[in-house]
Order: sequence, then C-alpha cells, then structure tokens
Amino acid sequence: MFMNVTLQRPLAIIDLETTGREPHIDRIVEISVLKIFPGGQTEQRTRRINPEMPIPPEASAVHGIRDEDVAGEPRFSQLAASLLAFLDGCDLCGYNIKRYDLRVLHAEFARAGLTLPLAGRAVIDPLEIFHTRERRDLTAAVQFYCARDHAGAHGAAADVLATAAVLDAMMTRYSDLPRTIADLHENFRQPVPVDSKGCFTRDKDQFVFAFGKHEGRPVDDVAQEARDYLEWILEAAFPDDTKAVVRSVLSRFPAPTTPSVPAPQANGSARPLPVPERLETCDGPLQEGGLPNAS
Repeated sequence: MFMNVTLQRPLAIIDLETTGREPHIDRIVEISVLKIFPGGQTEQRTRRINPEMPIPPEASAVHGIRDEDVAGEPRFSQLAASLLAFLDGCDLCGYNIKRYDLRVLHAEFARAGLTLPLAGRAVIDPLEIFHTRERRDLTAAVQFYCARDHAGAHGAAADVLATAAVLDAMMTRYSDLPRTIADLHENFRQPVPVDSKGCFTRDKDQFVFAFGKHEGRPVDDVAQEARDYLEWILEAAFPDDTKAVVRSVLSRFPAPTTPSVPAPQANGSARPLPVPERLETCDGPLQEGGLPNAS
C-alpha cells in the first residue's frame, strides 16, 4: 500500500467516530483500524459500537450514525480485549490521533479496566506533518488571498500593509463573515480556559462550563441545581486541574444534609418531617452505571 513509507513492524492506522468532541467524556460509535504489515499485506477491521449514551444530533449530522444504528451493537468493554490484541506489536497512526483519538481510546480502555500501552510504540500523526510543512505565515496568506508575492516580508511597514490587504481579501472570499470590527471580534473571541483540557472558562468572577449539556452555564448554578453532575466529574477520568475547579466550587456549596427521622412521640406516632422549600435534583437522566447524561 505504501510507496514511500518503510515499515519495520505493523502500522495500525486508527479512526474513530464519536458522540462529541470531549475525549474524556464522549464515547466511540464506530472504530476502524487498518493494519499494514512490513511486507505490504493489509488487514482492516471496522465496527460500530453502542456508546451507552444518546448520540447528539450535531454528532449524527457529522458521521450519520444515530441511536438506532448502534442500539444492537456491542459495548466497547465487550470489544476492548480483542482490540488490544489486534493492536499488539503495532505502531500507531491517525489524523489528529495525538490530540483526540488516543485520548478517547485511553478513556474507553480505562472504563473497561484496561490500558493501551504506548511504551515502545511509534505514534505518527499526519496532522503534525501538515502543520509543520505547510506555511501559515503572512507571506503564504498574501499568496493565497491576494494572489501576489509579499514583497518586503518581515519589514514592519510592508507587513502592516499586507495584513490590511489580507483582511480585506478575506471579507471578499468569505461572504458570511461579519463586516464590522466589533462583530468580527465577537465572532472569533475564544474564552480562556482555566484548566488543561478546557472544560471550564472564566467569565468575570465565576467559572463557566465549556462542554457537555451545561455548556455556557456558570458552574455555581450547576453546583446548586445538579450537584451530582459535578460529583460525577470528580469520579470520572478528568484531569486533576479540572477536578480542582469542581472542588473549589463545591466547597462553597456544602452538600445538603439528610434530615434524621424524629423519634416517636409518647403515643407512638412520629412528628411529620418538615417539607424542604426546594429539592436539589440532577436535571439530566442517569445513564446505565449511574453516570449523568454528558451529551
């Protein structure tokens, strides 16, 4: 299959379709592995998987896989051991595998009580090669958007003129872009994450969810209205700094205490329990295994 790549041992090229973009939360709905041997032989296995959670419509719009398509398929835990065996002795490859696919696989294997070892394996990501070899500097932008060379590159005066020309040409090429500077700013503003995985951002003096069904909501609100969702994060495969954010919020909202049952009165009857003004409940249904719906 390869004309220009030399293999010393099998190379497993992996691609995943999932329920979303969060490696530690979202689940695999389809996996394909193409194993290429040094002698040129190939073996490919593709399997759909029941993710044990609803597939969001926005994910189905990308890969076309819906809940009914995987309802009768095996869970990842049922396939994990055979997948490990198939990958044994292989180097790994995949487009964006280092930033996404491997993280998803690590989380899935952890849920199944297994580990995907990387020691001694080469991991190749063509996306890295693409980003390092194809220029993304101002000269390349002038050539692409303005169809001319950037004379005087890296001279400040020439660079500011080229930047203005590129910005104006972008407005011509992309008719859906806002035309005012203020609207462009809002369109491309990226909240600054406060943890390594970008699960939370900060808005003024409060943390805000940047993923899942509570995306865009203040974490304080979720702590008061769906505390068990935050407690699930503490038990799930999230990074330590993500859990630290959750703990800092929960420390300001102590868990409600369960009222004790009053002792019977002398006549044998119990005083009625006071009715709480508000019951704190999870606003998402619990999935199999007791995990909140994180879609």
